[in-house]
Amino acid sequence: MTDHNIPQVNFTHEMKSTHTLLVPMMLEIHFRLIEGVFREEGYKPALLRTNHKGIAEEGLRSVHNDTCYPALLLIGQIIDALKSGEYDLEKTAVLLTQTGGGCRASNYLSLLRKALHKNNFGHIPVAYFNVSTPSSEGGIFLSKRALMKIITGLVYSDLLMRINNQCVPYEIEKGASRRVADKWIAKLIAMNHRNFNKIAANCHAILIDFAAIPRNERTKKRVGIVGEIYIKYSPLGNNGLEDYLVEQGAEVINSGMLEFTMYRLYSMVHECRVHGGSLARNILSRLVMAYVQKKQRDLIRAIKKEGTFEAPHDFSHTIKMCEGYLDHGVKMGEGWLLTAEMLELIHIGVNNIVAVQPFGCLPNHIVAKGMSRKIKDNFPNANIVTLDYDPGASIINQENRLRLMLANADAPSAR
Repeated sequence: MTDHNIPQVNFTHEMKSTHTLLVPMMLEIHFRLIEGVFREEGYKPALLRTNHKGIAEEGLRSVHNDTCYPALLLIGQIIDALKSGEYDLEKTAVLLTQTGGGCRASNYLSLLRKALHKNNFGHIPVAYFNVSTPSSEGGIFLSKRALMKIITGLVYSDLLMRINNQCVPYEIEKGASRRVADKWIAKLIAMNHRNFNKIAANCHAILIDFAAIPRNERTKKRVGIVGEIYIKYSPLGNNGLEDYLVEQGAEVINSGMLEFTMYRLYSMVHECRVHGGSLARNILSRLVMAYVQKKQRDLIRAIKKEGTFEAPHDFSHTIKMCEGYLDHGVKMGEGWLLTAEMLELIHIGVNNIVAVQPFGCLPNHIVAKGMSRKIKDNFPNANIVTLDYDPGASIINQENRLRLMLANADAPSAR
């Protein structure tokens, strides 16, 4: 059967209040807050938290083995959920984000529809995240207020993730940091729109709660994670990388979604500046980027004012980091951002870096491995390990390489 003959059952506006939307998990804190926004809008999202070997096996059975590993896992997780018996298949739909450009994620919708058809789930509606009006093609519509709340939610999510990572390795009572994070996720979801937008006050209160957690002195080796967005963040994709590093006595540093969002927006601005294009698209990209960057600066200001924890760099600093390494036109996958993040880590004294890339993501393989050598030439103390993730990758081999990196790690850097 050709692609054109595969049925395309799209999510419609009438299904909004009747169908459960299955959403594959990537970042738990971020997705829980976004889930709350979707519920406020009248949708019924269900985050898929499953994490077992059968998910990759479902993906291998349902997707061509030459596709990228994140697609295989996302689709495998969806098929596994539909087969679980936990959902009413007559009232269930699937939600994916839809991207453009040269990334294979542009093909996720067609790959998913093929997989659904192959597994006799061809009647399951497929929705994709879209900021335009609802259409017969399955776009999800969110109000302007909801979209702004999602951006504000990224501020809180990035803060909770960053500060939680700075506390977990040092907490005296195991699980104390997670309880504070869970408390604030629930509190933020329950807030009305007006209180939710009080970023300075809410961030300060969050920081005070984390600062009150009894902790040991900071003596851990610090390890930064960079790479392809799904593998970088998803425990399913990276075999629980963050937890493993913490178990091995490390403090993990991971950039937030605000940086990635601004990277995508800046890439559109740069493309318009170099190649021309729609004036309206250029103006809109600049306006949205300025709005998101203002939110990031609110976050940075709150962390510095409280004084206990380390704040991220302003994105204007991130943009400058790859000068002399890569042009900003290198924007396939994580492009120049991957290199900029490695250099930012080194400039704050974090020389130990794990660069992760999945099978099938050629741009990130080229950038991570290609730029690692140049960075090591310029910074001899850089301790960079690149890890590949695919269905056949050996977890033991990955862990052995991480242990070797930690054995060669430098002393904890001062803050």
